[in-house]
Amino acid sequence: MSSSRSTGPSLSTSAFATLLLVAFMMGANHVAARLAFDNGVSVATAVAFRSGATALVVGLILWIYRVPVRLQARHRLALPAIGLLVGVQSLCLYASVARLPVALALLAFNTYPLWTALWARLVYGQRPQPRVLRAMPVMLLGLALALDVSGAASGLGASGHWSQIGVGVAFALTAAATFGLALVITQHETGDLDGRLRTAATMGIVAVMALIACGWQGGMALPQAAVGWWGLLGLTLLYGTAFTIMFTVLPRLGVVGNSAIMNIEPIFALVLAWAILGQSIAAVQVAGGLLVVATVMWLGLRKA
Repeated sequence: MSSSRSTGPSLSTSAFATLLLVAFMMGANHVAARLAFDNGVSVATAVAFRSGATALVVGLILWIYRVPVRLQARHRLALPAIGLLVGVQSLCLYASVARLPVALALLAFNTYPLWTALWARLVYGQRPQPRVLRAMPVMLLGLALALDVSGAASGLGASGHWSQIGVGVAFALTAAATFGLALVITQHETGDLDGRLRTAATMGIVAVMALIACGWQGGMALPQAAVGWWGLLGLTLLYGTAFTIMFTVLPRLGVVGNSAIMNIEPIFALVLAWAILGQSIAAVQVAGGLLVVATVMWLGLRKA
């Protein structure tokens, strides 16, 4: 992913529509992943297919546009670290999607701006912006509502509810924490690199990590039914296409990096998961999810 969630003062209609399309595809990618997981595909297999295909596509773009590969010493140190962190993030987020309603997994992951501020403070000594500090309690309140921390909406009580969702939430928060650290290192150590080069290197490392994980688990776990193959194909094409658009179409439309509008991804995932997977959550959880999304978008729209 790109290291920036900010955008310029205005967006053209084409840029706005393209950003919405990318957010839709990223949300659909996770719904497709759940279809694959429910039909025998392992998390590591899905990440290997997705990341490997994306690395090949972005690598082809590098070759077509003859992007020069000039790495400084700090780049050579930082890129493997970023790749490892994004690899952990990818595996953990898909592990969460396999265990939770898709929208809830993405909402818990969407706390990564808070982790980014924390890591920037711990690693580089940067004080968090007042805007981030103001957003923190609001986002945490929204997440508490979305996850139904008391178990009231599920009717299971706190203990029974967390016995069902605890592991999935832990995976999502681990994904958010590692992604936040990856963003901080990206901004400070590789911000001057071409985004396509950085993405190709990162996705290549993630694919290798996923293949190692597949080997450790005894090999790739492929779909056991036709719908699983559609899910695996869908997550690979959706993720790869979204990334290709981000690094080819969006720059031509005047959008630098990602825009805050892309944080609407969990809302698309909520609707798609309801329509395709039959997943639904209580009204109070939807309200909490909207609060999280609105807060993250508010943070993303701050001036760089």
